[in-house]
Amino acid sequence: MKNTMKQYVDYIVNGGKSTMLGIGPMSPALIQACFELGKEKDLPLMFIASRNQVDADEFGAGYVNNWDQFRFAADLKAMAEKVGFDGDYFLCRDHGGPWQRDKERKDHIPEAEAMALARRSYQVDMDAGFDLLHIDPTKDPYVVGKVIDIELVLSRTVELIRFCEEYRKTHNLKEFFYEVGTEETNGGLTDIAAYEGFIVELNKRLSAEGPQPLFIVGQTGTLTRLTKNVGNFNDKQSAELSAISTRHGVGLKEHNGDYLPDEILLKHPGLGITAMNVAPAYGTIETRAYLKLAEVEKDLAAKGFIKSASNFKTVLTRECVLSHKWEKWMTDEHKNKTEEQIFNEPELLKEILELSGHYNYEKPDVVKEMQTLFANLKSFGVEPERYVVNKIKDMIQNEAECFNMPGLTSRVAQAK
Repeated sequence: MKNTMKQYVDYIVNGGKSTMLGIGPMSPALIQACFELGKEKDLPLMFIASRNQVDADEFGAGYVNNWDQFRFAADLKAMAEKVGFDGDYFLCRDHGGPWQRDKERKDHIPEAEAMALARRSYQVDMDAGFDLLHIDPTKDPYVVGKVIDIELVLSRTVELIRFCEEYRKTHNLKEFFYEVGTEETNGGLTDIAAYEGFIVELNKRLSAEGPQPLFIVGQTGTLTRLTKNVGNFNDKQSAELSAISTRHGVGLKEHNGDYLPDEILLKHPGLGITAMNVAPAYGTIETRAYLKLAEVEKDLAAKGFIKSASNFKTVLTRECVLSHKWEKWMTDEHKNKTEEQIFNEPELLKEILELSGHYNYEKPDVVKEMQTLFANLKSFGVEPERYVVNKIKDMIQNEAECFNMPGLTSRVAQAK
């Protein structure tokens, strides 16, 4: 009998000193790394897919592996079987809700349409068997640069949860769990009093429907920009948020956990942070692995061990800059720089390549050059796929060890 996500949260909230890791599904290589690690270390896997990464075909699917919810679920199942993982893994919607696809926000679609598209996306999540739905109505192109009124956040959250519950019951689907709130400063949940007030009011409004949220996102001070965490992690605020969420029987979820040093990660279980999300950092570590392989290939070609090197780095760099996917990760001093300026700033160009490489793995020219790169290395006896998977595994294993996750699946099962 598998453990449910609620059993993990209850175990941690009731004093089991561990933190769960929410993993952004950046690529098939990352999925393989996760399942191998989950099997080796007896730990649960929580895959957190944003609407840009994984969504229905009618919205253009996701930029990761062209996944819609059904192909994503099928590929996870296939990879679990391939590596022999029989533990617990969960499909989670990260930042579901209106205007959460970049295109919807850029197009400034009206609120009624944005809410309708959000509902449709959740329907497909539920049909595909997702376990956790993040209800996040705090992206709003009509309230840019200002804090969205907390009443509006509450009413949209309740409306979307009610819709999902009704759909679930009507279609006789399994029970889902909900995550609410946001790390975005415009979400209005940045101080302690607002956080508790939000939980109390939300639970009051949802009490008739039954589903209390499983996770509530709190602002611990983290903020991801470029390939760094530029926020100021706040131990004291984290502990206070955790005490509030524990008092209400829900888990404190931290977003933007990318690039945090070990001295901060190690404190998470003791501070009572139930789960932490990481996504772009995994893309960065994978891209760096490909670039290292390209360096080796170039060296082999220069020394005559292989005929000629691929153009992998040049092609990926070009696609990254032209994609503009790096824009939301920019720091203020680099905002509004032209493509030409970026190509003439080697240090910035390197960061843009590392942070946005994963958005461009599927581009035809990149695929072609990667195939050449891999073929060249294999002809010399290098196993490039294995190298990439191991690099990702190293990073996730370090986070899992800091979070006391090894053996967590068995500990939760025994605590039932």
